[in-house]
Amino acid sequence: MKLTWYGHSAFCVETTDAKILIDPYLIGNPSWTGGWEEPAEGVTHVLLTHGHSDHISGALEVLGKSGAMLVANFEVCMYLVGKGVSDKKINPGNIGGTIDCGGFTTTFVQALHSSSFPGDKGQNTYLGNPGGLVLHFQEDKTLYHMGDTDIFSDMALINELHEPKIGIVPIGDRFTMGGAVAALACRRFFQFETVIPSHFGTFPIIDQTADKFVAGLEGSGVKVALPEIGGTISL
Repeated sequence: MKLTWYGHSAFCVETTDAKILIDPYLIGNPSWTGGWEEPAEGVTHVLLTHGHSDHISGALEVLGKSGAMLVANFEVCMYLVGKGVSDKKINPGNIGGTIDCGGFTTTFVQALHSSSFPGDKGQNTYLGNPGGLVLHFQEDKTLYHMGDTDIFSDMALINELHEPKIGIVPIGDRFTMGGAVAALACRRFFQFETVIPSHFGTFPIIDQTADKFVAGLEGSGVKVALPEIGGTISL
């Protein structure tokens, strides 16, 4: 498995059978200035944890160019269908459900956050419950993208049910848990082999570095991977 980080919570996961973009914030992302066209090349699936603009801005363009399958909750799927995504190219689910994506499965799990997309005059379109995504592969380790969330005790059940070995963990504080709490979540509820911090450094009002998260996991035996923005690591 290869993983590329585009800043914030945007990741590309490449396996033998799929090229997956998760939360492709590729337009308007202060951390990523490389555009959406190159990341869209060869994409087979676009997965969205929730409907905030810092997670789906770029999804329409990527889906239009690549013809990829959209995997998200029902409300997000139908919102994007209303914006031009083909209704033949959606694979909706919701919390607790598992869907076959061809070559891997995606399970929707809880996240403590909100989900909407901004409109004119301060109005927001409600886009269902936010979630995390657990990806099971036949030939690779299970990956859990937490989306945007705080710590919650049912993370223990997610670990019991899915045993993820790779975690993508939000750490920026203010809108998600901060680094120290995120490290506690990883230590208390999971047996991750590798964790990749996300949702930090993008905007001035969230934490700029992963220092608190890294410090909180010292001595835990969990590897913290910190790819460069636009950089690819093998897992």
